[in-house]
Amino acid sequence: MIRTMTTATNTLSQLQSQMDIIGNNLANISTNGYKASDAKFQEMLYQQFNNDKADTAPRQSPTGIRYGSGAVLGQSQMNWKAGSLQMTGRELDFALTTPKQYFNVLMPDGGGEKTVYTRQGNFYVSPVANGQVMLVNGDGYPVANSAGLPITFSDNVTNYTVNPGGNLQLTNADGTTQTIELAVTVMERPNLMQRLSGTNFALPENLADLGVTQQQVLTELQGAARNVIGLEGQALEASNVNSQKEMTDLISVQRNYQFNARAVTLADQMLGLINGIR
Repeated sequence: MIRTMTTATNTLSQLQSQMDIIGNNLANISTNGYKASDAKFQEMLYQQFNNDKADTAPRQSPTGIRYGSGAVLGQSQMNWKAGSLQMTGRELDFALTTPKQYFNVLMPDGGGEKTVYTRQGNFYVSPVANGQVMLVNGDGYPVANSAGLPITFSDNVTNYTVNPGGNLQLTNADGTTQTIELAVTVMERPNLMQRLSGTNFALPENLADLGVTQQQVLTELQGAARNVIGLEGQALEASNVNSQKEMTDLISVQRNYQFNARAVTLADQMLGLINGIR
């Protein structure tokens, strides 16, 4: 009975973590550029008890009995598929249509700044100085160009157009134009990235411990490589959360939670019966 209670309670805490992941997915079903997470379970330490050697009966199942100690939540895997396009008609809304491609945003980090990666492409302009404006994301952080610098331009721009290769063409009031290369990065090994928020990712600080380099995780699209950038103007990428799958998973988790909770109750009742024997 003690083994039963231990196995069930070990699994209960992990099922609660899975419910939290599902709840977070459902809460971000309307968040542009959000990538759903999927919980995977792994078996914890178990003991193998083999049959008596004299037992030669034919069996379809493995010989012996394996006593487990519960399940543990493994690494949470991201669903990196591109979401559907939502046409907005707004000139500063951009959607990346190719999976694993991300915009670069410069976020403050202590005394400096670091590059974070996002597919949430609803950008804005923020005044800076001398009649200049800066392209920023919804949190007010600068959007980077292909050189890794904040994008600034004159405040008399009247039109924004997306050109092939991830280029943003600006048309001024006097008819002159300017082309800016938006920084776009490919995540070669996205599951190694650190999730900062629902839509922002950054390189982990322990790359050396993971045995990889930045070049193995990220590829900066420069020069001729920019031709593979898939960018749509006046549109945003919707969340790739599948509400039907999430609700099905939620029901399954709740049933598993009830089953393990019932196992604890039954084991407790059996211990009570044993303790009541005189």
